[in-house]
Amino acid sequence: MSTPLQSASPHEHVWGWLGARILISIAICVLVGWCVQKWMLERQIDSFAQQSRPRADFYRLSLESLLSRNESLPRILAMSEQLKALLKRPDNKILQDGANSYLLSVKHGADINAVYLLNRKGLTLASSNYALESSFVGKNYGYRPYFREAVETGFGRFYGIGVTTGEPGYFLAAPIKDKGEIIGAVAVKISLDDFESAFTRSGDLVLLVDAYGVIFLTSVPKWKYHTLAPLDAEAKRQLEASRQYYDVLQPPLKIKLRLQEEHQSIRIALPGTPAQDYLIQSVPTGTLGWSIVLLTPTRQEHQNALLAGAAAGFALALLFSTLIFFRLSIRRYKERRMAEARMQQEYRELENRIAERTTDLLAANLSLGDKIEALKSTESILRETRDSAVQAGKLAVLGQMAAGISHEVNQPLTALHTYTDNAVSLLEMGRLTDVRENLGFIKQMAVRMGKIVGEIKTFARKPTVERLEVRVGDVIRQAVMLVDTRRRQVGAQIDVAPIDDGLMVWADLQRLEQVIVNLLLNSLDSVAEASEKHIEVCVTNENSHVRITIIDHGPGIAADVLPRLFEPFFTTKTSGQGLGLGLAISRMIVAELGGRIDARNLEPCGAEFTVVLEKA
Repeated sequence: MSTPLQSASPHEHVWGWLGARILISIAICVLVGWCVQKWMLERQIDSFAQQSRPRADFYRLSLESLLSRNESLPRILAMSEQLKALLKRPDNKILQDGANSYLLSVKHGADINAVYLLNRKGLTLASSNYALESSFVGKNYGYRPYFREAVETGFGRFYGIGVTTGEPGYFLAAPIKDKGEIIGAVAVKISLDDFESAFTRSGDLVLLVDAYGVIFLTSVPKWKYHTLAPLDAEAKRQLEASRQYYDVLQPPLKIKLRLQEEHQSIRIALPGTPAQDYLIQSVPTGTLGWSIVLLTPTRQEHQNALLAGAAAGFALALLFSTLIFFRLSIRRYKERRMAEARMQQEYRELENRIAERTTDLLAANLSLGDKIEALKSTESILRETRDSAVQAGKLAVLGQMAAGISHEVNQPLTALHTYTDNAVSLLEMGRLTDVRENLGFIKQMAVRMGKIVGEIKTFARKPTVERLEVRVGDVIRQAVMLVDTRRRQVGAQIDVAPIDDGLMVWADLQRLEQVIVNLLLNSLDSVAEASEKHIEVCVTNENSHVRITIIDHGPGIAADVLPRLFEPFFTTKTSGQGLGLGLAISRMIVAELGGRIDARNLEPCGAEFTVVLEKA
């Protein structure tokens, strides 16, 4: 038997219809806002282009005025009889000196970069910069377009990098004729640096682009000598032949900037700035196919258009919202009346549930009181247990310290034995001064034993380690002397590499000496049964740290022992030979001194212990 489909409630129908209306309204508002924004942006850009056009024309007229102002100069110089005379007699030194002086005076008078005379093959015979290291005299510029055009068409114009000076300039050239025959040419070089500086001072983004699309003047220094688009093979060939940009030509810019009569709006990221929209206007100028490109930011125009579109969209949204509000107000009034009736019913039900819940809470409170009493009793038991554990911990520490002190006192006793043997030997030899010095060492060892025993009184607090400047060589020599008795018993040899007397570390003298003695004794125990009873001690200066290394040639450290080597009471020696505290105490001392101690095996045999401390 099939179950009939349940129909949607009237409430669901209402909200479904309303939701669809709202989505459609939003879509209409967005579409209208977008259309208004596009229309407004086009009008803003067109208006802004008309306002910016005079600035581009101003730059064009300024450049054309600058270029045309000096065009008559090479034509006038071409009529000079003095220059013609040198062209006819190029080997005459007097004529050449006179021409050089004459061209230098012309340069100063006309305020130009350079003026120079070329023969029929393009070889420079005289120049205004004849006295400089970058003189043009003797240089051949026959390959330059301005010279070829002057000879072939009667006047030459060219912009490029000077192959002699490396300085850019605008070149003008006129032929020199004698009896109707061209015998040479005079060329003038004009700097456009002041015109380029005017770009920067104006605050505008201006580019001057040649016929190949090369940016050769600009207010954006990082764009200079880049091209707007990749050059074709013929353009590259012509540029290489004329050496116009003399190895400074850069790759194309990664922007879609095209030279066209109509203005355009594109998004460009200038060097060091985020991308933004610019109005691009290009104006042809000069006789060499140049174009002046003016880039003007249009952020304000885009913002105005965006605000206009947003305003239109919000205005339409407000209208739709008002209509929807009135429709919803009527529906909400009806729903509110129904909700009030339901609320009264729910209020009565809530009062009944509150009464039931209150009864349950009273019962829970009584049960909670019993649990609190039980918790207090448990806390009392835990407190007593904790105090017992602390006392047991103190007893364990006392036991550890007693074992440690036994170990520590053993080293000064060994030293006392050594010094006593030395004193007897020295006394027999009558070396009373050395006996007195030896007795002083015995006294120091006695004082040290007193300090070690005194440390048990302060075991409850961590002693403060005072780091002082300690001479590494003194510590090593003292430690080697302290283990000398054990060394003789083993029959081993301890070699100490030369140590810089001025090498100091931050440490405690006695504690560092204790560490070195422990390591040397362990090494002597390791080589006691070895065939090569040899121990090496070396000190390495490593910038801010000092590395003390002790190497023995014993059997090495077992693989299972190495991870536990620095654990307290861990030892591989037989009962009665050690408590396993030496290395643990050594690591603790080095850590308190701000350093570290490491151990590793060597190949084919032996072990290496390294102490690293901060250099003083």
